[in-house]
Amino acid sequence: MESAEIARRFLRFFEERGHTVVPSASLVAEDPTLLLVNAGMVPFKPYFLGQKKPPFPRAASAQKVIRTLDIDEVGKTTRHASFFQMLGNFSFGDYFKEQALPYAWELLTKPESEGGFGFPEDRLWATVYHDDDEAFDIWHNKVGVPAERIQRRGMADNFWSMGVPGPCGPCSEIYYDRGPEYGRDGGPVADENRYLEVWNNVFMQFERGAGGGKDAFPILGDLPAKSVDTGMGLERMAAILQGVDNIYEIDTTYKILDRAAELTKSRYGRDTRADVSLRVVADHLRAGVMLVGDGVLPSNEGRGYVLRRMLRRAIRNLRQLGAGEERYMHELAATTIEVMADQYPDLKNDAAHIHTVIDAEETSFLGTLRTGTAIFDAAVEETKRKGAPTLPGSQAFQLHDTYGFPIDLTLEMAAEQGLQVDEDGFRRLMNEQRDRAKADSAAKKTGNADISVLGEMLDRAGRVDFLGYDQTTAEVNVIGVLVDGASVQAAGAGTTVEVVLDRTPFYAEGGGQLSDQGVIRTGGAVVDVVDVQSPFAGLVVHRGKVREGELRVGELAQAEIDIERRRAISRSHTATHLVHRGFRNALGESAAQAGSENSPGRFRFDFTATGAVPPTVLRDVEDEVNAILINDLKVHAYHTSLNEARSMGALALFGEKYGDEVRIVEVGDYSRELCGGTHVASSGQLGLVKVLGEASIGAGVRRVEALVGIDAFRFLARESVLVAQLSEQLKARREELPERVEGIVTRLRTAERELERLRSAQVLAVAGELAASARDISGVSVVTHRAPDGTSADDLRKLALDVRGRFPGDRAAMIVIAGVPADRPVVVAAVNDAGRTRGLKAGRLVGVAAKALGGGGGGKDDVAQGGGARPEAIGDALGAVEHAIQETLS
Repeated sequence: MESAEIARRFLRFFEERGHTVVPSASLVAEDPTLLLVNAGMVPFKPYFLGQKKPPFPRAASAQKVIRTLDIDEVGKTTRHASFFQMLGNFSFGDYFKEQALPYAWELLTKPESEGGFGFPEDRLWATVYHDDDEAFDIWHNKVGVPAERIQRRGMADNFWSMGVPGPCGPCSEIYYDRGPEYGRDGGPVADENRYLEVWNNVFMQFERGAGGGKDAFPILGDLPAKSVDTGMGLERMAAILQGVDNIYEIDTTYKILDRAAELTKSRYGRDTRADVSLRVVADHLRAGVMLVGDGVLPSNEGRGYVLRRMLRRAIRNLRQLGAGEERYMHELAATTIEVMADQYPDLKNDAAHIHTVIDAEETSFLGTLRTGTAIFDAAVEETKRKGAPTLPGSQAFQLHDTYGFPIDLTLEMAAEQGLQVDEDGFRRLMNEQRDRAKADSAAKKTGNADISVLGEMLDRAGRVDFLGYDQTTAEVNVIGVLVDGASVQAAGAGTTVEVVLDRTPFYAEGGGQLSDQGVIRTGGAVVDVVDVQSPFAGLVVHRGKVREGELRVGELAQAEIDIERRRAISRSHTATHLVHRGFRNALGESAAQAGSENSPGRFRFDFTATGAVPPTVLRDVEDEVNAILINDLKVHAYHTSLNEARSMGALALFGEKYGDEVRIVEVGDYSRELCGGTHVASSGQLGLVKVLGEASIGAGVRRVEALVGIDAFRFLARESVLVAQLSEQLKARREELPERVEGIVTRLRTAERELERLRSAQVLAVAGELAASARDISGVSVVTHRAPDGTSADDLRKLALDVRGRFPGDRAAMIVIAGVPADRPVVVAAVNDAGRTRGLKAGRLVGVAAKALGGGGGGKDDVAQGGGARPEAIGDALGAVEHAIQETLS
């Protein structure tokens, strides 16, 4: 039974029993406490907590899930995976244990011919929480499971939560006995390899607090209603129903693994190391494709870091399989899209975008491997020079954070050099970085407020109505006030506050559009609003400061936005839509929006592309967009169903979440996008769009910055004045300026090269004099010389080599030249063959000089270079070298 059929049977079974089938949510979690969706119940968490009223009493879903805690174990075992799918049925205060357990048993044991999974009843075992007599009784007396096949377990095994504060409860799991060939008898408590968990029934009835581990957290109290959250791992079910040993051999994973083996000329099942690498590639390709499809882009923080890490681990393992510099990620991504498209059809529509992102990351990382290897070699040399056995964690972190070098590769290469790596130091720095990124992301949305406090605000306010499409001012009620994250009844002048209203004309930051600013006035207070956020769907928080008076909960208020700011931002947002359409027309549909920021008079637009956009394309897009402005096309917004929007060809932006009903913004027949932002009434109101330029902001992502409206006009006006000034100074017409400036630059470069040649000749002219004035130290000709300030490091090196070459081959010679090219001293040492036979080494002597200069350096025995930070110590450095030469020769 294929994976897609398993999912269809599960959802159909529960739909027939009154459950609403809910499509998988994006892997990008709305919950600010989570980086990515890590459990099937995450999209329903607000319903369990009572923060939102569920639109249905029971639901079923096949949810995409990412878990990265065990990412280093992926491939090493056949049980760990970073991406999987969780089939689940949910009750929100509707039914509880007495129905959930029989439902699970019925679906598992019903014959395949009748729509079930056909498990033999005598091979199924159940576990219950140690004191859950009710679940034990249902299994034994209602379902008919023999008492000896029902086992009690403690909190670590049969009590479930997401690992963070939130809903939790005891659970009852169902296990399938794979037979004695897989392990010893005795049920799940004896051997979880033989007895494989297939279904977990969680009875959501408590709320947990913060704490570590599976059983080291407090229970804060009861949830508003007793609910059910069940989870069945689709991949694990597929392994059993397809008769294979593990999740890497099921249909949707093995096809990727097999293609990777074919491309790298490997064979699965023959070599342990190759098997590990193939499993890593298969798992990480599935995870990577699904993350990119949900709008995540590779980066060095947050969920982008998770994606980058997995893609780079896949690339690294392909190299270990023998891929070398060959690029196989495109082909493997195509295979992944093909095998997963039956369950997620949008992957085919998004294929161009997915390929662009993954191909670019592969190209970038292959370059990183080359650069990182050189940096690694230098770090190893420095570590060995100090005689240390361990590469510092800070250097491993720098390799990872700055150069994208994966830690597992650093560990492997260090071992080859006989070194260890300070993994604890590396992990500490990594955790600090991740915590900062996660805290920054959460703070942006929630400020200082506890999430539970915001949940109470949402309960109190209900869904906050946004009035800003039609109104710029509105009469509202103050529902809640927060100071330093705590709910208060009043706040006086000078207090920084967060205000919740029952409705608002203020646009909360989202979809790339900056928030509105403005004021909230009550009978006795004025609040200046500087930021507006929506930490939860339906909740809007206004942040600002009480300018005067006292703001109180329950008062009537007048909310008024800054109209000019709103108009300027709306112009930028509409311009972004037009530029998006323009780039798609010019570069193809793979030029998908990957982010934007719409601010007053200025916007930036990020999109996927394989390389730099030619200036001619930028000009063409700019011309096309401004032609749309001249035509003054009407901007029209309306709501429709998501399916209807897709059939109309409306652009949906990667990373955005959409409900069943969506808002479409059209600019004539030119642009049509799903968008919740504010816009102008017609394209002519933009006035003018001026593209400033484009640049790379990451692998496969380009950024265009542009001005709109009066800001664009002022920019062009300044440009015109500047051109007029240049024309006057150069005595040339405007159209002649490029040629005139090019001629001046060419002559200037020629003059600079000539000056450099003369300076170099002047420096080298003293070579003969220096050789003739060499001092004899124990039979070695020694030259120490300070060159004039400003002499380049390259000329210092040339001079040292020139002087060395003036001594006959049988005469030992040691030359040390120092100078200050800019503001930092440089020293170069050169030794001839005869000098090296006397024990003189340029690298060691440069180290002596550099130490005196307050720096470091080294190199080969024949020539070396170093530097420092103390130009005034050059005399001492040269003296230290002479002393070191005397010691060596004596």
